[in-house]
Amino acid sequence: MAGTIIEYIKEYGDYTFLEKPMNDVDSLALCQFCYLKFDGMVPLVTENRKSVTMQELMAHEDYEKLYADERFEKNNRALFEAMIHSRRFKTLKMNCYINIVETEWETQFSAITFILEDGTMYIAYRGTDETIVGWKEDFNMAFQSPVPGQAYAVKYLNMVTGKLHNQFYLGGHSKGGNLAIYAALNCSEQVRERIVKIYSMDGPGFRREVMEGCQYEQIVDKIVKILPHSSLIGMLFETSPHVKVVESKTFGLLQHDPYTWLIKEDDFVCVKGLYKSRQYSNETLNQWLESLDENQRRIFVDTLYQVVSASKAENLIELSADWKKSMNGMISALKEVDDETRQALRTIIKALFDIALERMKPQKSKQKRVKET
Repeated sequence: MAGTIIEYIKEYGDYTFLEKPMNDVDSLALCQFCYLKFDGMVPLVTENRKSVTMQELMAHEDYEKLYADERFEKNNRALFEAMIHSRRFKTLKMNCYINIVETEWETQFSAITFILEDGTMYIAYRGTDETIVGWKEDFNMAFQSPVPGQAYAVKYLNMVTGKLHNQFYLGGHSKGGNLAIYAALNCSEQVRERIVKIYSMDGPGFRREVMEGCQYEQIVDKIVKILPHSSLIGMLFETSPHVKVVESKTFGLLQHDPYTWLIKEDDFVCVKGLYKSRQYSNETLNQWLESLDENQRRIFVDTLYQVVSASKAENLIELSADWKKSMNGMISALKEVDDETRQALRTIIKALFDIALERMKPQKSKQKRVKET
């Protein structure tokens, strides 16, 4: 019977990494684990202190602060409990933590380095957290390169690999997956040679301009991209057909949550590809994004952020806690958008509908031919 990463750890946690090497499911567990708030508990990347063990983390006076993100508190607690009571993860050590949230510079970046029992490292980049500014940086990827988080990702990789000289894995969920690949593309040749694998767990891809002239061919064989059955985030700017599609116990955007991905024995429950309807929508959205020039993308993203910021919420928890107040603020902000911006938005959104309609024509013709036969 299929379960989640928590059931996987409970079932296969008796095997150490020396007995069973790192696999794709272990990678997802570590990518999710890096969402916990290690502030004040794990040495910073700028410090030269010994690594922290799982037992030291659990005994820390600020232990409860690990679960500050209320959205996933229950599952994150269950994940930690499963890990610390398993032979596989209880020997895990943590070091080189960093957590930056800069509203003024529209930046949210966090990473941590896990040291495994077999001596290898797993450098994990956190995906978008509950902060509003974190989501704004995600949207900025549509027109800006590098976004500050990507620049930090490269700098972080150089700092960690300069201090710790083991072979390593890179990975992350959501934006974290994008950062992992970006860091691998832009690190030095000597560092790149030490990479075992690069994991992107439903992480967005890159605009065509970003990929041109990069070292992608040097890392492509090391990339493992995993998507849920109905992926949206992971298919943004994604062009590679080489992805691993996994089944989820839920539907739609909720599949972005790693706790919904299904696992049987020690691997994911895989399917042949994305749902056809989702694949169609993703191709339409990507074609639309590519059709916009940089200024149009910037207008769309900045206006969207302006509207969401009008809710006065600093994070998604606040936004949803008093949704009526948040919604009123956003509606008012939309009314105050100047005429030029409003006209630009209409043009941008019309382009999306025009592309969608054009893509529908061959689909309708195909359906008509099938009916006639």
